Order: sequence, then C-alpha cells, then structure tokens
Amino acid sequence: MPLYSIPYRFSVRLPAPPDAAFRWATDFRSDDLSLSGRAGTRKVEWLTPDALLLTDTIPKGRGTDSKTRLVRLYPKRFAWTNTHVRGSSLHSQFLYELTPSGRGASRLEFTGLQLLRLARGPSPRATATLGRALAREDAALWRALARAMARDLGARRVRRASR
Repeated sequence: MPLYSIPYRFSVRLPAPPDAAFRWATDFRSDDLSLSGRAGTRKVEWLTPDALLLTDTIPKGRGTDSKTRLVRLYPKRFAWTNTHVRGSSLHSQFLYELTPSGRGASRLEFTGLQLLRLARGPSPRATATLGRALAREDAALWRALARAMARDLGARRVRRASR
C-alpha cells in the first residue's frame, strides 16, 4: 500500500523556561509513559550523547503495539526530532521546538508528519480532519506532560494549550 502524508502542528504552554523544559522533556527514562497516564513499557538506548533509540510497547486490543524511534537532540536550540524507524508509524517524523513564553514559561511548538499506509489516498478534507485529530490527541498528551512537569519542577500552574 502507498504512503500518504498527514502534516499537523500544535503549540502547548509549558510551566518552565526553555532550558529547564528541554532538560525535563529529554531526560528519557523507562517510566516516562506513566507520566502521561499511559500503560506500557519503554526501553531507552543511548547511541551517542545527542542520539538515542526509544522503543515503546503499548497494550493494544489483545496484543501490543511496539514502536522504535530515533531521537536526535539539539540542546543549543532547545529542540529535538523523533523519527519512527520501526512499527506502525514507520518513517513518520516529528519536530519539537521550545521557545520562551513569558516569565518562567515556554511553548512547545510541535510539527508532525504522520505517514499512513492506505489503500486509497485520503481527500484533502480527510487529510485535514486526520491532521486535526492527531493534533488534538498529541496536544492532550503534552498537556498531561506539562502537568507532570509542573509537579516535578514545582511550577504553580499550567495553562491550556492553544493551536
């Protein structure tokens, strides 16, 4: 089946300045999935100081869904990429960039390219609908992570995400 691109974007306010938010968000650990309330396991394999493999195995129906992603860190830019190298989202790629957002806060600017194998190409309207659904789902995940970041870093409050 051919691949089709579903591009999407969103922005989420984080309760820490970019440097602290970057350190927190890229401190990958085996228990990370629980921070967002998800079940599953994570294997973290550092390849170099700025590149690692993340393998997440999530319960799905009666089985599991396993995805491996190559993550590349850009600490001077407070950014990182995440490229799926194995699993159902093969070759999908995501860019995370942190920017200042007022005193003691930052914004996660997310740009995603979800690649889907489909028998038929989606219409432009269906592509836009899929993109909005992916953005809603991923932004909700990052809002949960922002709450965990606030707890971990002692921030007072977290505002809702905006697109």
